[in-house]
Amino acid sequence: MPHKLPILIDTDPGVDDALAILMAHRHADVVGLGIAAGNVGLAHTTANALKLVETIGATTPVFAGCAQPLVAPPPESAAFVHGRDGFGDTGYLPGARRADGEPAALAILRLAREHAGKLVIVALAPLTNLALALRLDPDLPSRVARLVVMGGAVTGRGNTSVAAEFNIGFDPEAASIVFAAWPQIELVDWELTTRHGIGFDTIARWCAADDPRARLFDAISRKTRAWSQARGRRQLMLADPLAMAVALQPELVTRTQELHVDIALHGAARGATLVDWENRSGRAPNTRIVVDVDQAGFEALAASAFGTE
Repeated sequence: MPHKLPILIDTDPGVDDALAILMAHRHADVVGLGIAAGNVGLAHTTANALKLVETIGATTPVFAGCAQPLVAPPPESAAFVHGRDGFGDTGYLPGARRADGEPAALAILRLAREHAGKLVIVALAPLTNLALALRLDPDLPSRVARLVVMGGAVTGRGNTSVAAEFNIGFDPEAASIVFAAWPQIELVDWELTTRHGIGFDTIARWCAADDPRARLFDAISRKTRAWSQARGRRQLMLADPLAMAVALQPELVTRTQELHVDIALHGAARGATLVDWENRSGRAPNTRIVVDVDQAGFEALAASAFGTE
């Protein structure tokens, strides 16, 4: 039997993070969850990660990380989408486990050494933990096989400001550090997500499965689904599961563009992903932007997290 892909997930659970984490546990060797503040505060995102791994019977270590952005005060969270606790205000009983004592940035460095040349990092949160790890060890990229980032809005159609996507906009300085240091990032941006939503009927069918993972996702996603439908959306936008699908099955990607990307740090465009579409800077590409994926394959992979494939 082939060895499973070693994956380290840096995350801020979050409803769509939860589904991405379930997908990874079904198909990969999840060597750790690094936790950041983002969708909600660090206490909640850490508790959510612990509850999630407990529910699925996993022993995955959970490493709490940065509680706020590197430089600026934290912006508004996404509690209005995910619930004040990030898990739909379900009032679940806390998990029995505690987070590992090792900070997330140090865990990233250690696990990259332990799985040198093989580790895939999937960043589903603000890039604070990863930026801190890079500041501690600039050689980190040389030991990582792939870095898949959910973040950005490549033509400036943001979801947290006019031009910025939430993960990048939450900590632009961290994102700037990561994009400047990494030789090639695989980027799954918000605009791709809007082209690959999943119908509410399909989500309801997944949630109806007789499986504890489905029951958990049904409960924690109700608020998000209701919020989305109240705004006239016909599909649920599942950004983090889409990024995880790209990480788990790269063959689902049907079109990409390799370009140079910077992060805007000032003014009205703060947090925007600045894509050099015309190569005006002459700088080497640092980002492989995912332009399209196989929708049926993505949905099948997501459904498999609940045993419904």
